[in-house]
Amino acid sequence: MPPSMKLAAAVLAALPLLVQSQAAAPSPDPFTHALVGNAADAQAKGTGGYVLAGGGTDQPDAFNWMIARAGGGDIVIIRASGSDAYNKWIFALGGADSVETIIFRNREAASDPFVLDRLRKAEAVFIAGGDQSRYVNYWKGTPVEDELHALVARGGPIGGTSAGLAILAEFGFGAREGGITSKEALPDPFGKSVALDRDFLALPGLENLITDTHFVERDRLGRLLVFLARIQRDGWSATPRAIAVDRETAVLVEPSGKATVAGKNTAYFLSTTAAPEVCEAGKPLTLRGVNVYRINASGTFDLPAWRGSGGLAYSLDAVNGVVTSSRGELY
Repeated sequence: MPPSMKLAAAVLAALPLLVQSQAAAPSPDPFTHALVGNAADAQAKGTGGYVLAGGGTDQPDAFNWMIARAGGGDIVIIRASGSDAYNKWIFALGGADSVETIIFRNREAASDPFVLDRLRKAEAVFIAGGDQSRYVNYWKGTPVEDELHALVARGGPIGGTSAGLAILAEFGFGAREGGITSKEALPDPFGKSVALDRDFLALPGLENLITDTHFVERDRLGRLLVFLARIQRDGWSATPRAIAVDRETAVLVEPSGKATVAGKNTAYFLSTTAAPEVCEAGKPLTLRGVNVYRINASGTFDLPAWRGSGGLAYSLDAVNGVVTSSRGELY
């Protein structure tokens, strides 16, 4: 037999083994888990609240606040990418019984008994940054969603940063078609990347809201106005509101709805006063009279009253896709 035929015969003979080997390869674990501190259930009593973090470097004051609101109990970090680096950093702040991270690899993990048991025993949950489309795909309509609602109902604080914040309010930017900038959103509010979601989480005090992150850093004001206009145009709410937080900053919301800021930068509270004049596919947005209240660590904001103190109030108009401010500066 010629050498070329011998080689071909050898490859054909090996094919069944190759197919068997590929079929027998184990699938990735649906999740990974790591913990520091006491693995037993602390059974501490929490006092509720929300940590709304804008991304970037995490602020120790925000996590100390969350640890205190969790009664010094067990804190669970959930995410769909990244590492368990939060564990040692948060635990080193002191006061927590344990800190653990669960990294979800697929939707199957959201029904795993071990995962649900750890969430059930948590005194606080924090959702890390990453890709919020994974969070919606992995958790919406699953027992994980139920456990997050149960945590808040029993007085546990919940928080999120970047993508983790994007999914906490009633409305959210789902990023199912990737990210979108203000320059991309304003000329076409119905572009395929303006992918909004609703009713993933239903948390008391965060109804009728959409959140945004890395706000000033990534110039996201224009896209947030588009999100507000789309929520109105799609009939989800006649008067939607928004909380936008810049990097290295967190809004800390008490159960009463009183909000303060921890960190270096600013947070923004936006509310619409009228329906959009133009919010159609392929046409630049026109939305007038959006009220803004900007605060930093020296200001406060009352969510139920939607009124701030110690900050700056102004208004915005978007006309033919161009945003202007009553104070001159957009931010």
